[in-house]
Amino acid sequence: MNKEKFIELREQYDDMLRNNVLKFWLDNSLDKKNGGYFSAIDRTGNVIDTDKSVWVQGRFAWILSTMYSYFGKEEKYLDAAKLGIDFINKHCFDEDERMFFKVTEDGKPLVKRLRYFFSETFALLAMGTYGKASGDKTSIDKARHLLTLIEKYRTTDGILVPKVNQDTRPYIGFGVPMIMLATIQEMRDADPDNKEEYNRYADENIKEMMKFVKEEHKVVMEALNKDGSIDYDRFDGRLLNPGHAIEGAWFIMHEGYIRNNEEYKKLGIKMFDWMWEWGWDKKHGGIIYYQDVLNKPKSEYWHDMKFWWPQNEASIASLYAYLITKDEDYLKKHMLVMDYSEKFIDREYGEWFGYLHMDGRISTELKGNMYKGPFHIPRMYIRNIQLIDKILVEHYK
Repeated sequence: MNKEKFIELREQYDDMLRNNVLKFWLDNSLDKKNGGYFSAIDRTGNVIDTDKSVWVQGRFAWILSTMYSYFGKEEKYLDAAKLGIDFINKHCFDEDERMFFKVTEDGKPLVKRLRYFFSETFALLAMGTYGKASGDKTSIDKARHLLTLIEKYRTTDGILVPKVNQDTRPYIGFGVPMIMLATIQEMRDADPDNKEEYNRYADENIKEMMKFVKEEHKVVMEALNKDGSIDYDRFDGRLLNPGHAIEGAWFIMHEGYIRNNEEYKKLGIKMFDWMWEWGWDKKHGGIIYYQDVLNKPKSEYWHDMKFWWPQNEASIASLYAYLITKDEDYLKKHMLVMDYSEKFIDREYGEWFGYLHMDGRISTELKGNMYKGPFHIPRMYIRNIQLIDKILVEHYK
């Protein structure tokens, strides 16, 4: 692909980001009465469930703050980010400083998930990036305080309530170090004065993620026994989530790129290569949801469906691998997944559908729920634009 094609691709992504995806959410999700954002929205933009996902409050505020910082400091993005930040601070923390998972339209608590701290990580992303965008140092200080709390939750027995009895079956999961790596990377960007501290955090989490990279099967496992071995006797122990592993792969590529660490670059690319082979549907296209490391029958009925977000992660990871290696095969993979992703895009009303059957038929016209909101898709376009900007500078000097 020549320079002009990359410029054209960047323009396409920028148009989709601003005029399709973000326009849909800015037009339909902002709650100007109570603050925060709705996410349960139908195809045409109607709110169909007024309860609010705390994950979405943090995630969208992060997206909007990033838009303001990287794409020309448009006040509409910062104003909309503040709507989420204020709602989080006012309604989303319990008295013990733990966060809720779901609240009502006006912020009354509904669900508090005691085994996770992902509401906290997404709030941290939002506060740190909003603080950088707005110049509000107190927001960055709150983000650092949240990081301290998260580390306390992770390391203190009895605070988190595990999903499975750890005395009977002690498991470790890929998701925790992965999300922590991404969280730390954003905090380092927002708070560069403490860069070395964040670098140490990043190294610790990559070391933990490496336990899940298994050479004997060329896979990234989703869960392991506590000693790092694979539990071959159970569905959960054999589970592969290609999209999740690919997401972790580009986080590690990112760490390798910005710190010029060749080991991390190679690790991230290897993880992507392996999980592309496990995840890409060679008959119908798209990244499927689940696999079994021994190719036994899968327990999840949606295992072969195509969800929106694994496509997003494969798009970013393939372009990152191309930036690092200049290998055209990664660019071909990038275009392959973006071509497939056309099946998700709603060019009439905006945004993407979230769920396709294996053969590409739309499963539901829903545009958002407690999990799908304005995060993975705009993040993909943002990251791809940033990566193309780097490619234009580094590959076409």
